[in-house]
Amino acid sequence: MPPAITRSEPRPGPRLSRPRQAAEAIKQWVMEEGWRPGHRLPTEAALMARFGMAKSTIRESIRLLEAEGLVISRTGPGGGVFVHRVSEARAAALLSNHFYFEDLSIDDIYQIRRALEPELAASLAGRLSEAQLSMLEAAIDDSAPPAAEAGDEAARHAASLRFHAALAGLSDNPLLRFVIRFLAEMLSEVTVSRGLHSATDPALWETGLAYQTRVVAALRAGETEKARAAMSKHMTTAHRLMRAREATVRRRMLRDSGH
Repeated sequence: MPPAITRSEPRPGPRLSRPRQAAEAIKQWVMEEGWRPGHRLPTEAALMARFGMAKSTIRESIRLLEAEGLVISRTGPGGGVFVHRVSEARAAALLSNHFYFEDLSIDDIYQIRRALEPELAASLAGRLSEAQLSMLEAAIDDSAPPAAEAGDEAARHAASLRFHAALAGLSDNPLLRFVIRFLAEMLSEVTVSRGLHSATDPALWETGLAYQTRVVAALRAGETEKARAAMSKHMTTAHRLMRAREATVRRRMLRDSGH
């Protein structure tokens, strides 16, 4: 790799430390150059010369970028610092941490699900292979039948959400794919952490199974509007039933606390 001789000034920012300024400047440089995961960054000396910063500052900036998952360091022959792709799982985990203290409600989650998932279904109508449709049908089968124990119901509900994650995985839109998968994971976590699953919930299971089956049928037939409508009704019904669960749990908690 030719040495970097053109100095790039880090972005000014009164609240940013010198290492953070350098890290942001390196990120900007990577984007400007179009470097992809696996590309090796210039040497430490070249980075010092380009950004006009001390060795300790550059090293700390690399540590910051590593902590964010944007670069990875390798030692030995052929080693160095390489551009790295943040995995979807890592990105979702970091985003989940952000919402840890936000006290998300069922309404918060379904406000977005009701807007996005019908459009996802409509966008995939008539575009899926028989193998992909069979995969979705298998995901539906995994969530049946309704559970007899509360712990089993939590697992069954998580399995039912995997249908939505699987459907999102078939989208060509990486942002839509990530957001819907993330929402399914958040709903699963909220359901378990707040005890919103019950020993048996045949209504939620039966309606969910029916709507998911209708969605797959519309996708197979290439019926865009039917796919959108089936998923919209699925989200509306699931929202109503989950909101009722949430209200029941809150009333029980208030009763048990003596309020």
